[in-house]
Amino acid sequence: MKISAPRKTRCQHCPLKKMEVFRVVAASEMEFIESFKNGELSADTGATILAEGTSGPHMFTVLSGWAFRYKTLADGRRQILNFVLPGDFLGLQSSMMSEMQHSVEALTPMVLCVFPRNKLWNLYSSHPSLAFDLTWLASRSERLLDENLLSVGRRSASERAAFVLFDIFVRCRQLGLTNGNRVPFPFTQQHLADSLGMSLVHTNKTLQKLIARRLFKWKNGMFELLDEKRMMDEANIESVPPALRPLI
Repeated sequence: MKISAPRKTRCQHCPLKKMEVFRVVAASEMEFIESFKNGELSADTGATILAEGTSGPHMFTVLSGWAFRYKTLADGRRQILNFVLPGDFLGLQSSMMSEMQHSVEALTPMVLCVFPRNKLWNLYSSHPSLAFDLTWLASRSERLLDENLLSVGRRSASERAAFVLFDIFVRCRQLGLTNGNRVPFPFTQQHLADSLGMSLVHTNKTLQKLIARRLFKWKNGMFELLDEKRMMDEANIESVPPALRPLI
């Protein structure tokens, strides 16, 4: 991985700004974000973006690509906490807790906007609206973890799988990554199993049952949602209009 300089993407020309899911950034905020950003990071598939137990000097916004957050036990068993998509903010935890409590690994080639952690206080002191945005992003991460805990603790195997796949699909749709009801998923069944807290064999059997019921197709990395209403019913979730998200 390398941090490139000068930056390749000016903040005012960020392609993510065009997406309706992100709120409009005020001119003064945009000027500050432009000065806050100090480069871009290019990461290959499999690269470690952040490592548990370390305290890196940078925070990141994902400009393009996929990743996943995870924790591991001493014997190597892994729990994927959630999947990371464009617009997500990474590294705030090490700024608040002195070191990362989880790791982040790239699922695809990625480009990330880089922000120096030692200038974070400037954001809080000079732009309280952006500080609120960071709080919003932290709360959103907490909500995602709440849902994952509910899935692991109370949802059945089929409900877990349907929930995770549908949630990722909806996030992709909001970001304009879907083509109709189809979207490429770069993760494997092993990644999905590690996010569900299930064995690979159990995960495969669960997926085959859902596919046989024609809720979705998933072949050669391409996911296709066939019946949104039944998928939501299977996941035991209700439709909630997406809230406008901040983008830093």
